[in-house]
Amino acid sequence: MRYLADWSPRPRPERITHHGQRIRLEPLDAAHADRLFETCSAPGEAARFDWLFEYPPTDRADIADWVDKASGTADPLFFAVVDQASDAVLGRQALMRIDPTNGVIEIGSIYWGGAMARTPMASEALYLMAGHVFDDLGYRRFEWKCNDANEPSKSAALRFGFQAEGVFRNHMVQKGKNRDTAWFAMLDEDWPALRSRYEAWRDPANFDSNGRQLRRLQDC
Repeated sequence: MRYLADWSPRPRPERITHHGQRIRLEPLDAAHADRLFETCSAPGEAARFDWLFEYPPTDRADIADWVDKASGTADPLFFAVVDQASDAVLGRQALMRIDPTNGVIEIGSIYWGGAMARTPMASEALYLMAGHVFDDLGYRRFEWKCNDANEPSKSAALRFGFQAEGVFRNHMVQKGKNRDTAWFAMLDEDWPALRSRYEAWRDPANFDSNGRQLRRLQDC
């Protein structure tokens, strides 16, 4: 057991933009609504909402209303995922269940559209948040939780460097169904090695002229 001799409550995350090589994370606001709707309404995107608590937006007014509500909360604190090259809004994610006293925070409410899911942009979206949580804010624990039936999400958590910690049975009611929740986390003591792996993976030399990775994140 580690004794935390100099521990003090950590600051809360703020509404600031985080810049990466391929994407940036902008605090969600009304200016993102139309571009987010374009992504959400593309063919095949509705299925991605099966694992979320919201339903797919039916029209621009529907998502504008959701963005208006989501952008006004400090917990969850939502960010739009914006493509650096095209300025398209590719998805959204949030820092949530923020516990400054204990230095614990979760990334959740993740919707990554088809243009970024399972691409280097998704890994970078996670890396930017983890770096902010550990390096800037000094949190001890960074969590990822998902429906235990959501195999792609569980695989992503492991690929990103989270460790599986177990399943909370009947943890939530999601769209009228019992949800067993799989818990994953990375710790501040895990982060230095994970940061080095992410930085090796992000090196431009790891990508060919078409932007395809030469080594996977888990192989770096």
